[in-house]
Amino acid sequence: MPQLLAPTADLHPAWLAAHDEWGPGLHEDSFGIGPDDDVRTTEGFATWVRSLREAGTDRGDGAVASWWIVEDGEVLGGIALRHGITPERTRAVGNLGYGVRPTARGRGVATWAVGEVLGRASSYGLEEVAVVCLVANRASARVVEAVGGVLSEVWDTPDGAVRRYRVQAPPLS
Repeated sequence: MPQLLAPTADLHPAWLAAHDEWGPGLHEDSFGIGPDDDVRTTEGFATWVRSLREAGTDRGDGAVASWWIVEDGEVLGGIALRHGITPERTRAVGNLGYGVRPTARGRGVATWAVGEVLGRASSYGLEEVAVVCLVANRASARVVEAVGGVLSEVWDTPDGAVRRYRVQAPPLS
């Protein structure tokens, strides 16, 4: 059974395996890698992890809570909840970003992780969560729809058409 863990330097080799599986680039949603982040060296990775874990960290998207999706010591992906961003930024990128490494896709990992984070959204002051994905990314759309996402808007961008969903966060119990 997977679990959501706060980023930790202890998972450096497992994290690198996931990162390398994706290949070059900064496309692993919710890993929060910046172009100048050193994630290869032990010291650089530890510095980057500290920056992810700092409360209210603003890495260009406002305050972000990040978790890694981990099962049996393997990093399957990551998920982030952007909870301190402007309405304009929310429209553009959404409150929720996630990614699952290619070999872990197709077995419900993303749906499980999104559901878990939605259960935590109210504690970050969010009653509704916006999720944005490319129209061409049907797998991501299915994940959001599976957790109750309602399509609210579609628009064109230079990278392709984009869908925006609204998902109600369950109230705190």
